[in-house]
Amino acid sequence: MRVWPGRPYLLGATWDGTGVNFAVFSENATKVELCLFESAEARSERRIELTERTDQVFHAYLPDALPGQFYAYRAHGPYEPEAGHRFNPNKLLFDPYAKAVGRGVAWDDALYGYTIGDEAVDLSFDPRDSAPYAPLAMVADTAFTWGDDRPLMHPWHETLVYEVHVKGFTKQLPGVPDHLRGTYAGLGSAAAVRHLKALNVTAVELLPVHYRADDRHLGERGLTNYWGYNTLGYFAPDPRFATAPDRAVWEFKSMVRALHAAGIEVILDVVYNHTAEGNQCGPTLSFRGLDNANYYFLSPEHPRYFMDFTGCGNTPRMGHPRVLQLITDSLRYWVQEMHVDGFRFDLATALARESVDADTLGAFFRVVQQDPVLSRVKLIAEPWDTGPGGYLVGNFPHGWAEWNGEYRDAVREFWSGTAVTAERLALRLCGSPDLYDRTGRKPHASVNFVTCHDGFTLADLVAYEKKRNEANGEENRDGEGHNRNWNCGAEGPTADPEVLAVRERQRRNHLATLFLSQGVPMLLAGDELGHTQRGNNNTYCQDNELTWLDWEPSAPRAAFLEFVKKLTRLWREQPVLRRRTFFQDRPIRGEGVGDVSWFNPVGKELSEGDWHEPTHALAIRLAGDLIREPDERGERVAGDTLYAAFNAAPDAVPFTLPATHPRHVWEVLFDTADDDRRPEVFDGGHQCRLASRSVVLFRTRPRVEREPAVTPLQAETLRKKADPAPRPLPVPTDPANP
Repeated sequence: MRVWPGRPYLLGATWDGTGVNFAVFSENATKVELCLFESAEARSERRIELTERTDQVFHAYLPDALPGQFYAYRAHGPYEPEAGHRFNPNKLLFDPYAKAVGRGVAWDDALYGYTIGDEAVDLSFDPRDSAPYAPLAMVADTAFTWGDDRPLMHPWHETLVYEVHVKGFTKQLPGVPDHLRGTYAGLGSAAAVRHLKALNVTAVELLPVHYRADDRHLGERGLTNYWGYNTLGYFAPDPRFATAPDRAVWEFKSMVRALHAAGIEVILDVVYNHTAEGNQCGPTLSFRGLDNANYYFLSPEHPRYFMDFTGCGNTPRMGHPRVLQLITDSLRYWVQEMHVDGFRFDLATALARESVDADTLGAFFRVVQQDPVLSRVKLIAEPWDTGPGGYLVGNFPHGWAEWNGEYRDAVREFWSGTAVTAERLALRLCGSPDLYDRTGRKPHASVNFVTCHDGFTLADLVAYEKKRNEANGEENRDGEGHNRNWNCGAEGPTADPEVLAVRERQRRNHLATLFLSQGVPMLLAGDELGHTQRGNNNTYCQDNELTWLDWEPSAPRAAFLEFVKKLTRLWREQPVLRRRTFFQDRPIRGEGVGDVSWFNPVGKELSEGDWHEPTHALAIRLAGDLIREPDERGERVAGDTLYAAFNAAPDAVPFTLPATHPRHVWEVLFDTADDDRRPEVFDGGHQCRLASRSVVLFRTRPRVEREPAVTPLQAETLRKKADPAPRPLPVPTDPANP
């Protein structure tokens, strides 16, 4: 095979139509070899030394190589763990820039740079060849016919996020062809799109789809890293979601194209805060063997050890330009080549750590903010990690939205019966201006959620107070123990009809609150179906019926699904629920009229003292005619005025409706205690009884006066009085002969 010098850029394996350019970074390696394999099963390899080195990048061009070529690297250099160097040429290394995966990891002791069981632990040197067990990259042909596909760029305030696992959503979805279940193609199928559209979803947020390696300890227990938060390849779509490994790129793009055609954006959950290689006792699969001291944040005092701000063993060295390049190159690749619309960054605070302290104005955030590609897509932070000062809700830069953990906690506590002050609840329902308005950010900076993949599902949130994670094999030690929830009077499954009725109502209450709040709502896939994980609140390793959504039809499930559809339809149709700016919280025009008002059950606006008192019952009025925002064409936005009453108390509470325009009445839109409640209208000042633990939503509408019933004779008489007989028309005269 011919070998030409090639180029140091682009990094990775790049097929240009006539050959493949290979380029890999390592500052401290003394030699790098490209290893070519004929197939995924091949045990022998052809080694090509990359003799060209430019700007710390080893490179070569192979004019005879084609897409589908299996490859990896071997890096030579010092094995000095105490100095941070862990080169071991006996270990085959996965390309950090690989765009496709040819073979996954097969766990064996040979994958470790040190000899497992040696007294010196990671200080020893293991001479065994890892080639039979190591992952292989594959040269990809990324050509694809996109047609007229283009970024949807839905405005943030019109975004409804649906957090979903590709396999879990599609594995049992009716209407998906059997061979497409659990795949990207399944998520892009007509059946999947139909469900998403019925929920008015505008963006799917996919749990990690970057190539990941299963943890060895999980494999030994017959489990997998189902969620995928164990990334090894930041450019390659995970082949486990494809019908065949060599189709992963094409099928992912086809999925994106299908979702875009339905008006649905694609947001990726990405894990740049750690890699699958773990701490100093982890395997040598890629980064560790290529240049451990530069790819990872090592202890300044003891470089043998890794700084760990995630609980996963390591943290990338965010202060190194090549690490920043790797992450931003990866992000741009997924936007430009794979056409995704945004990213949710797992444990995003770790990306702010160039030193021990977190700085959200650090290099990574500055690079993203000025990047002409990345600054235009949706960026969502999980605004915490496990390091010191890691909880940074409300502290990310402009251009970023955040998973609002403060919102989740307040809403859960309110509906569980925990004392929550009126001020705290009101702030969360109004978009958390205390967190975001102080720095000039907008309500859409708050991604509101009650449940997510990490924790109880909505059905389990109202059925379990204690986690049931024994199936994970960790003696129930894993997962969050403090969930701020209530089981409605019984722990776990029950046949008690009263308990079941309360649970059904509580599920409605949580989602009604979510869609009546300012900010970006996020719905966990399966919550609309009543999906249960039987109390397991950490199903990261469960790839089975526990996590695959159950679509089996039933009357209660269908009724709840219809209620969720009603909520999302109201959210879409009522502009006062999708404001771009925060409420001014004061009269705007007319005496005593504000764009938002809060009331106690007797119909009086909350006083200064009321705000600091715990509450179980309060109401909010959202003035739809006082939005004072222009739409995309500069027209004034206006909609209905809404009044939502929340009663988390164990007893019924009467609420007095506030006064409204004399020609308007209050109309009931829904009642979480009675989904079959017929439409009713009431005058302002009317006292309505709210059932225990319920939400009732009203809107203003013009009063319709009924015409009095009259007989045909009376009707004719009335007509004549209103329209007397016309006078005879004058006879025209000849002006010449009057």
